[in-house]
Amino acid sequence: MNVLLLSQHHPELMRGGSQQVAYDLFLALRARGVAATLLAAVDADAGFGKPGASITGFDGRPGEFLFLSRAYDEVWHKMEDPAQAEAYAAFLRLVQPDVVHFHHFLKFGVELLSLTRRVLPAARIVFTAHDFHAVCAAEGQMVRLTDGSLCDHASPARCHQCLPARPPEHYFLRALWMKTQLDVVDVFTTPSRFMVAHFVKFGLAAEKFRVVGNGVSGGVARREDRARRNVFGFFGQLVDAKGLHILLAAVTILRESGFEDFAVEINGDNLHFASPARRAEIEAIRAAEAARPHPNVFFNGAYHHDQVAARMARVDWCVVPSVWWEIFCLVISEAWCAGRPVIASHAGGPAERITDGVDGLLFDLGDARALAATMRRACTEDGLWERLAAGITPPPDASAMAAAFLEVYAAPAGSGEILAA
Repeated sequence: MNVLLLSQHHPELMRGGSQQVAYDLFLALRARGVAATLLAAVDADAGFGKPGASITGFDGRPGEFLFLSRAYDEVWHKMEDPAQAEAYAAFLRLVQPDVVHFHHFLKFGVELLSLTRRVLPAARIVFTAHDFHAVCAAEGQMVRLTDGSLCDHASPARCHQCLPARPPEHYFLRALWMKTQLDVVDVFTTPSRFMVAHFVKFGLAAEKFRVVGNGVSGGVARREDRARRNVFGFFGQLVDAKGLHILLAAVTILRESGFEDFAVEINGDNLHFASPARRAEIEAIRAAEAARPHPNVFFNGAYHHDQVAARMARVDWCVVPSVWWEIFCLVISEAWCAGRPVIASHAGGPAERITDGVDGLLFDLGDARALAATMRRACTEDGLWERLAAGITPPPDASAMAAAFLEVYAAPAGSGEILAA
């Protein structure tokens, strides 16, 4: 079998969950003897200015290539440079994959799906939805920009309310464009069960979906000798949707109540992608913490995938305060690999994966007071950490994920769930 994987960004050039999953799958498939090729889209966000060629190798690594995206239409998610489409078509003819597995269409263009079908009519096209970009014009997060509440379906009227700069008919045409391109997909996969209902509401066929949980790779660095379990860790991009502001608000609430016997370690970067107001708020808090004689909050900066286990070993609890659906949340798997219970928002992927009181704790999404109460409980309740840590089931690794996707590549659509995580 010859498999081509398309990924939004390369994890070594820009960290993110979907690209890490795609890369881990690529390596795991090759380890199983599968002829796998990775094509990762990069653009100015990853430090690439105005590239000349459309496709190039990456550091001479076997099977790894970069798609140098340019003139990309962020509204319709399509290319505006015909030369890029020609380069992609030529690449398909050169590689001749049996399976083309899209892990995203961002920075490529969603029309590459139908282009793939025209160039390779016999190839099996698989699309893994790591978010709701196909459904939601507001960065694929399905969060109502009017009030911050979660959205369970898109419509021209609802989308116009969130993004009033364009008329309702624009969103009708956008949905039609997306569904026309997605129609060529043979099998859709999602890492979480709850996502399927959203896509079915959007108009995609339920029988085309299968649930395949994301595998996790990397070493494990455990530390079990702490007498106190009062160190909390945040891991991820410092953008609005990840909810760091909720965690920082919870810190303020705890301090104001007189409770300061805890620490919070912030691991991540890309604060420049946050909204201006949120960025200013977080930068002010970072400066204030640096000036405190005895700070509770420590900003550790960016980290490489290979550093996750070591940083996870420094904390007792992993906090996921996301204010969107949070599709799967790879950091939950990374925390569980290190034996760390997770405290997370009660919505989307975390709510599906975590059993409250068994292997982690859940709190109401966006509720800083509820998070503060949960953190205080985590610090003070005797035996809680030990009980939750003992309840953790190790998540599937990258090899198990590869085995599951090999079934997807070979099996008919609509065969149901094959790997739950």
